[in-house]
Amino acid sequence: MSEFAADLSTTPRLFVDLPLAADATLTLPAAQSHYLAQVMRRQPGDVVRLFDDRSGEWAARLLSAGRKAVSVVIEARLSPREIVPDLWLCFAPLKRGRIDWVVEKACELGVARLVPVLTRRTIVDRLNLDRLRAHMIEAAEQCERTALPELTEPVTLTALLGTWPADRALVFADESGGAPLATTLRRAPAPAAILIGPEGGFDDGERAAIRACPAALPVTLGPRILRADTAAVVALGVWQAVMGDG
Repeated sequence: MSEFAADLSTTPRLFVDLPLAADATLTLPAAQSHYLAQVMRRQPGDVVRLFDDRSGEWAARLLSAGRKAVSVVIEARLSPREIVPDLWLCFAPLKRGRIDWVVEKACELGVARLVPVLTRRTIVDRLNLDRLRAHMIEAAEQCERTALPELTEPVTLTALLGTWPADRALVFADESGGAPLATTLRRAPAPAAILIGPEGGFDDGERAAIRACPAALPVTLGPRILRADTAAVVALGVWQAVMGDG
């Protein structure tokens, strides 16, 4: 890695959905090629950092930088794919902008899986998963992540609870009350998931169904009323502060 130190201080860092390996030569996808050649004005011989959500992060050197395609050769692995804590975020979809922010921050905070959950008060029932994935990728590129969360198709709350794995704690942020989140996390079994409701909250029937799930652990996020996007990031932040990546 030392031979790349000077280059890496200023080099672009990009995700590519291609398997990376030492000495491999590949042509980058159109979007990444355009960014490197037309936006960053990189030239043959310049170094770029690439990660693939499979094998880790690699240093690659540009072989060509045309208007439509950039080719590179992979020269060295800089780091392996990071170990991601087995934490899920199950959340009701929000309006565009707010859900983009939640997905971005969840990626930064190290979530393994994102599960959109449709509830009776959910105001958004169609999601552009490609757009959300693009927000995750941008966050990972900027925050030195080498792993991306899995983003699932939306699922109804009923279906989620009906297939919930018995060995995964369901940490339920219940606006009607529960144990303090930090206290619950210290004794919660691993693996775990955090469940955040919609902007209008869960209705009484949904809340009862969640509490009836054997894995459910109702918690409070404190005395203040939080927006759904704020609640999600607060819960993830507390989880990282208490549990970390261990």
